[in-house]
Amino acid sequence: MSSEREILSAYIKDRRRIWLAAALCSLVMGLVYRLYGIFWEPFVYGLCICLVMGLAAASADIYRYRQRHRYLLRLQAEVGQDLPELPVPKSLHEADYICLLRKIWEEKEDCLVKKRQEQQETLDYYTLWAHQIKTPLAAMRLICQGEDTQMGRDLLAELFKTEQYVEMVLSYVRLGSSSTDYIFRRYHLDDLVRQAVRRYASLFIHKKIRLDLRPLDVWVVTDEKWLVSALGQILSNALKYTDKGCISIYLKPEKVLVIEDTGIGIAPEDLPRIWEKGFTGYNGRTDKRATGIGLYLCRRILRDLSHTITVSSQVGKGTKVSIDLAVKELTGIL
Repeated sequence: MSSEREILSAYIKDRRRIWLAAALCSLVMGLVYRLYGIFWEPFVYGLCICLVMGLAAASADIYRYRQRHRYLLRLQAEVGQDLPELPVPKSLHEADYICLLRKIWEEKEDCLVKKRQEQQETLDYYTLWAHQIKTPLAAMRLICQGEDTQMGRDLLAELFKTEQYVEMVLSYVRLGSSSTDYIFRRYHLDDLVRQAVRRYASLFIHKKIRLDLRPLDVWVVTDEKWLVSALGQILSNALKYTDKGCISIYLKPEKVLVIEDTGIGIAPEDLPRIWEKGFTGYNGRTDKRATGIGLYLCRRILRDLSHTITVSSQVGKGTKVSIDLAVKELTGIL
């Protein structure tokens, strides 16, 4: 809120023409008195009376000016989905500005409605596409499972990656929609992590990567589906850039989940930008299939769940992803 000095300064600036006009009129009257040889006492006496009356009127005007300013500030704080009740205009220009504001607000509401409709249409299209594409993918999986050969196993691994890309598309579109399906409850962290690990069990076996899963005996407040999705994306990245060694999952104090791999690591100059949408960095230029969407989605999901994620890495030694799952206690959580 503006200080009293700022309000007074703004008032003087807004009313400066009136004060200049009053000073000019007083000067003209003084010249007229001088030219006609009239005594100065009546002029000075009248000028003092006018000055006192002017100061009284200005004080009342300043009070109304300040009250109106504070009322408009309160209206700014109340602006949300609906346009608040605007003050009654005091002049023709104020009425014009209020009409203009209402027109702009109506245009904004129309744009928001159109945007929501477009987002919903996009979501509906990609949801339908995802369900349709899953049918041939499931059929190919059944065909490949019937052939216990190296080629069959390789095809199954590629099919799994394709299915993950489909899920990534759905997550990306859903996060951009105006509505969410978050259901916050208390979950046992070990159960959630094991869900994510089971999804990638075939890739662990296919790449012969060892999993070091330590006890995660804590309860967290989160959304099951979205947290498992974020954990899956982190595991997918770890498996993608780890050719040998181990992926460790363990817990640090204050509910910090750590997923650490022995992969190729991330270049120091790329670390500050790994959360940017579409950024792939040096590893992405090496692996042409990288999209630069995975970590961006992870951060958005975890931010919406009130969790935080940090990454540290050394080239040639591996990457450590830390997820802080500690959130404030929420009432009404089952």
